[in-house]
Amino acid sequence: MSDAASVLADFEHMFELAPVSLWLEDFSGVRALFERWRAAGVTDVAAYLRAHPQGVQDYGAAIRVVQVNQRTLQLLAAPDQATLERSLGQVFRDDMLEHAIPEIEQLWAGSQGFATQTVNYALDGRRLDVRVRGRILPGHEERWDRVLVSLEDDTAPMRAQRALQHSEQYARSLFEHSPVSLWVEDFSQVKRLMDEVRAQGISDFRTFLKVHPEFITRCMREIRVIDINQVTVALFGAADKRELLERTDRVFTADMQESFADQLLDLWEGRLVQQREVVNSTLAGERLHIHMQFAVLEGHRHDWSMVLLSLVDISARKKAEAYLEYLGKHDVLTGLRNRAYYVEELNRLARKGPWPVVVLVLDMNGLKAVNDEHGHAAGDALLRRAGEVLAKAVDSPACAARIGGDEFCILIPAGDERAAQHMVERVASLVELNNQFYSGMALSFASGSAVAHAGEQLEAAVQQADQVMYANKARYYAESGMERRRQG
Repeated sequence: MSDAASVLADFEHMFELAPVSLWLEDFSGVRALFERWRAAGVTDVAAYLRAHPQGVQDYGAAIRVVQVNQRTLQLLAAPDQATLERSLGQVFRDDMLEHAIPEIEQLWAGSQGFATQTVNYALDGRRLDVRVRGRILPGHEERWDRVLVSLEDDTAPMRAQRALQHSEQYARSLFEHSPVSLWVEDFSQVKRLMDEVRAQGISDFRTFLKVHPEFITRCMREIRVIDINQVTVALFGAADKRELLERTDRVFTADMQESFADQLLDLWEGRLVQQREVVNSTLAGERLHIHMQFAVLEGHRHDWSMVLLSLVDISARKKAEAYLEYLGKHDVLTGLRNRAYYVEELNRLARKGPWPVVVLVLDMNGLKAVNDEHGHAAGDALLRRAGEVLAKAVDSPACAARIGGDEFCILIPAGDERAAQHMVERVASLVELNNQFYSGMALSFASGSAVAHAGEQLEAAVQQADQVMYANKARYYAESGMERRRQG
C-alpha cells in the first residue's frame, strides 16, 4: 500500500471511530442557492429568512450528506446511513429551523466555516441540543462540495442550564409578585463594623450602643439595598424601584433607630433570623407600622452579604389596637377617661403618689330634666359640652374622668388646696364661656374637693369630696327653687 493510500485509510479509520458525530457533506447546492438569493436582491439574509421561513428548509434540502460516522448513527438512533438520509426531515425540524439562521449568516458573509448551537431530533423522538461546527475542506473552497461538520451532544448541560434558568425565573417571579414587601440587602459592611468593635475588646455591646449612638446611625448608612419587589414600591409610595432606592433615607428615619439597635444586639448575639415590629415612613412622610422578618441567607452567613427582609404593613391593625385601647380607657360620648381608667389611676396614686393628691368631684345639675323634657339626644349634647370643658381645664399629669351618668372626677397628683381652688375656678370660668357659646340649655356643675396627704387614705378624700359636692348641689337647688329629685 502506498503512503497516500495509507494516509487515506488512516483518515477513514479516524473519521469512522471519532468519539463525536462527524458528517462529510456537499454544500455545492447551498452555494448555488445563495447565488439565486443574491440575484433576487437579498442583502440581509437573516431578515429574508425570517420573512420567508421556507428559505431555511430550502437551505437544508440543498445539503447532500456524503458520509457519516458510527457516532452519528448512535446519536441519532439510526440503523444505517441510508435510513438516516431518508429521515433527515425528522432530524432537522421545528425549533431547529430558527437555530439554523446564524449558521447560514456565517456562510453568507463569506466565512469558510461556521459554529452554532442548535437542535436536532433523534429518530426515536429525543430532542438533542447540539453544538455544530463546520469547515469547508481545503481545496474545495470554490465549489463547497466537501464540508466537514461535527456535532457535540450538549443535551445534558443545556437541560441543566434550562432548569437553572427556569428555577431562577421561578424564584424571580415569586420575589416580584410576592404579596408582601421583600428587600434583599447587603449587611457585609455592618458586619465589618461590628467585628471591628469586637476586636477592640468590647463585650457589653448594649452599653456600647448607649454610649455611642452614632454607631447605630453609621450602621444604618452602611446597609446596601440590592433589590426590592413591586409590592415594596407600592407600599412606600414610590413611582418605581429606582425612585425608592434613591430615596431610602426617607424610609429609614430616626424613628427606626431604637428598633435597629435591637436588631444589632440580636446580630451581636448570633441571631441571624429575627422578627420584630418597626416603624418606617413612606416617601410622603406617612408613618408605617411594619412587622419585619429578617434572615441572613444560607451561604452568606460568613459575611452577611445577602439578607432577606419581608415587611408586612400592620398599620391598620395598630390603629385598631390603639382604638380598642382608647375605648378601654375613654368615655366615647365625652372623650374623657372612663370609670375603669379612673379606678386604675386612683389605685396607682394610692400606691405611688406623688402626694398630696387633689380629688375634685363634679356632678352636672339638671341633666335629668333635660332628658325628660328635651330627649336623650339633648342630654347627650350637654354631656359632650361637659367633656369639652373638663378636657380644656385639665393638663397632664392631672386627668378628668366620667365616672357615672352625670358624675365626673378630676385627680391632680402633687396638688394642694391652692391647686384644688385654682381648678374649681378654672372649670367655672370655662363653663361660663361655654354657656356663652351655646344658646339654650345652660351647663352647670356642683363640685366638691378634698386633698389627701401622704399616709392618708385616698378613698377617704374621695368620700369627703363627694360630701362637699352633694352639699353644694343641695344649695344650688335650694337657691334656684328647683326640686333636686326631679332635676337630677
